[in-house]
Amino acid sequence: MKRLTLIAAVLALTATGLLAQNLSTPPSGNNQKCIVTQYIGAIAHVTVIYNSPDVDGREGQIWGQLVPYGLTQQGFGLNNPAPWRVGANENTVIKFSHDMEVEGKPIKAGKYGLHLIVEEQGDWTWIFSHNHSAWGSYFYDEAEDALRVSVTPGDASFTEWLTFNFSDRQPDAATLEMRWENKRVPMRINVPNSVELYAETFARELQGSAGFNHLNWAAAANFLAQNNHDLDLALEWAEHAINGQFVGVSDWTTLQTKATVLMGKGDMHNALTTMMEAVEHPSATPFQIHGFARQLIAQGMADKALEIFEYNYERFDGAWPTNVGMARGLSAVGRYDEALKYAKLAHAEAPDQLNKDSMAAAVEKLKQKQDIN
Repeated sequence: MKRLTLIAAVLALTATGLLAQNLSTPPSGNNQKCIVTQYIGAIAHVTVIYNSPDVDGREGQIWGQLVPYGLTQQGFGLNNPAPWRVGANENTVIKFSHDMEVEGKPIKAGKYGLHLIVEEQGDWTWIFSHNHSAWGSYFYDEAEDALRVSVTPGDASFTEWLTFNFSDRQPDAATLEMRWENKRVPMRINVPNSVELYAETFARELQGSAGFNHLNWAAAANFLAQNNHDLDLALEWAEHAINGQFVGVSDWTTLQTKATVLMGKGDMHNALTTMMEAVEHPSATPFQIHGFARQLIAQGMADKALEIFEYNYERFDGAWPTNVGMARGLSAVGRYDEALKYAKLAHAEAPDQLNKDSMAAAVEKLKQKQDIN
């Protein structure tokens, strides 16, 4: 009987222990878990998962004391000389959705344990370890390093809770900072070949439901053209936006896209031919045609620009902004007196104060025989 009672007690304790391992108990030391994710552009992103300790009255005792300088014996685990875990409790973990660069050095997409070597003088060292599931730095092994980078720490305003945030966010780069007490420790993360990443993503997406909208093909082609990337593929996509089976639509947007790609390829003749198709298309608006003619002036094609402005004026019967266009086109070829007439008409019909002031300035310049472009 005593034997059965003992076995029952052991089983009960064992069951209680197993259940306790799965309970969502408060974090050790009340160091709350935090997760921060930052997209760099629309596709690639970085996530940091960490447990955040507070200063808790220990001002002046963090660096070099609570967080020791250099590598230190942990007294547990592998007991190797180890860096700081950059937080509390489990590993601080950083995840890269795509291959990226940290401080100019490549790192593969994936998940890493994040550590930091703190120094009394000079640079500090970020360490990215292939071991991301250990507890703190107790099991840190230099042989598992994926990358080390040196950075310069800086002074910062007081931060009670250790915090990771992203600053200086650009389309292809961002700075990740760790802030605690009076220090900030940055790392610059960038997405190399970001244009290629977008192109690859577009190619996949256009094979799905997005590929049934001609505007998506045009947008993808425009992106490649604007970034001067794989213009042969851009032209293929632009043609599909116009002529693709079940998808293609010939309108201002798709024709202008094709013309933009052709211009990028240096085929000015076919670019202008295609652009004239866009100008004469029923979907073209006076504002779109006006904008194209202004681009021609900027490219030194004043006579062609005036031709487009005149077409716009006649087609839309003098509607805004075609008088502005006539003034700009005539001014571009030096016919200032004729331009002045249209500038005065444009000033009178301007729809808002900004345009009225702009045309008032144009009138004064034209009176002095000065180009308004």
